Amino acid sequence: MAKYLLLKHYRGAPAPVNNVPMDRWTPEEISAHVQYMNDFAARLEKSGEFVDGQALAPEGSWVRYDGEGRPPVTDGPFAETKDLIAGWMVIDVDSHERAVELAGELSAAPGAGGKPIHEWLEVRPFLGAKADTTECTFK
Repeated sequence: MAKYLLLKHYRGAPAPVNNVPMDRWTPEEISAHVQYMNDFAARLEKSGEFVDGQALAPEGSWVRYDGEGRPPVTDGPFAETKDLIAGWMVIDVDSHERAVELAGELSAAPGAGGKPIHEWLEVRPFLGAKADTTECTFK
């Protein structure tokens, strides 16, 4: 078994097929998307492949150690993960191929109009995992 991070991006990846930003979805579309994600995670829990997953809030800050006293906190001008990363899921699977298969399925979560997003997900093995990192496309 090897752990992989399935990383959902707000931007920075190629545009998804159903490229309507979530802030323009209806409450029903958001609920359907969240339900798909929850159902997907529940199925992987039953198979023993789910480790953890979280959606991230849009808030965030950069913090740095700057010697004694309170560390400085800023909202930029850096490229910030709150602008790039929407959420993540950690899976523990038998192969890179299985990680890619699951990422392809997760990519089909519904979005605007109830249609699959077909978003690009970044699949990254945890350090030390041996993996073939060739790109794969699911139709």
